[in-house]
Amino acid sequence: MKKTPFIIGICGAIWGATANAAYSDRAFRSEISRGLDIVSAQANVDIVEDAAPGELGLEVYQTTNAVDTRDVKLFIPTSMYVRGGAGLNLGFATDKAKFGGKEYESSGSWTTQIGLGWNLSSYVRTEIDFQTSTFEFSDLKQRQATYQTIGGMLYFDLARRYVQTGDITRRRVFVPFIGVGAGFGHYEFEGTGGADGFVIAAPRAQVGFNIALTDLIGVDIAYQYQMMIGNGFGWDVRAGGVDNVSNVMASFRVNF
Repeated sequence: MKKTPFIIGICGAIWGATANAAYSDRAFRSEISRGLDIVSAQANVDIVEDAAPGELGLEVYQTTNAVDTRDVKLFIPTSMYVRGGAGLNLGFATDKAKFGGKEYESSGSWTTQIGLGWNLSSYVRTEIDFQTSTFEFSDLKQRQATYQTIGGMLYFDLARRYVQTGDITRRRVFVPFIGVGAGFGHYEFEGTGGADGFVIAAPRAQVGFNIALTDLIGVDIAYQYQMMIGNGFGWDVRAGGVDNVSNVMASFRVNF
């Protein structure tokens, strides 16, 4: 008989704890709901004052204004780009043209370029381009030559173009690169006795750097070397020959 009050007391404590737990669960759900209501009502407003009741739900679900987007610059990597630019020929690094038994250094020569490229990864890209070159020569003002070539290049960026930190991706402003490829086309040394015909530019190589002006637009500055395999470099030259051509190129690269 003495154990009966004790057992009754234990049962009452267990029932009370169960009831209290149920109450806490309901209170927690209510707290979360009120917090969600506050978030919904103040979705675009900075919260300054204490939002209780519902503070717990607000803390769990509040995401609006968590980060000031003005302090975060996001970069979305692109898959393709177009290029347009021009370059100047380096006469001292280009073979001299032959005319009348004499040699003449290129002077005032230039190149234009347009291209289409694909970003294969953050380090590798490939590109096809069209270049047209006009050569003039010192002390030989009445003669000039032209080249038109289509080429393909494989580029390797020496620094990752974009860097990911958590869920945020940022572009790199300065990226050096190297490239190697080949081209083919037609060339003509204008005037009587000028060499002309089919030409292969192999290898074609570049080394340079890209400066990103915006997330989508950048400037490439590069040195380009081409070994021209064709019909000589000049007038009244032998049928066949290998000549070296060097340019400094500047172009805009527009990603999309």
